Amino acid sequence: MLILTRRPGESIVIGENIRIVVAEIRNGQVRLAFDAPAEIEIDRTEIRAKKEAAR
Repeated sequence: MLILTRRPGESIVIGENIRIVVAEIRNGQVRLAFDAPAEIEIDRTEIRAKKEAAR
């Protein structure tokens, strides 16, 4: 697992076309913004688990 440190407004790039931006850090919560092609699914872990359980 790769661990990176970023500040609000800074980003991480994955591959050629996925960008994750730290939008905000407040009250111990981090808000992330994702810029990726529509065909790439992006889910929170608990939502993905519910989707898989429903299959």
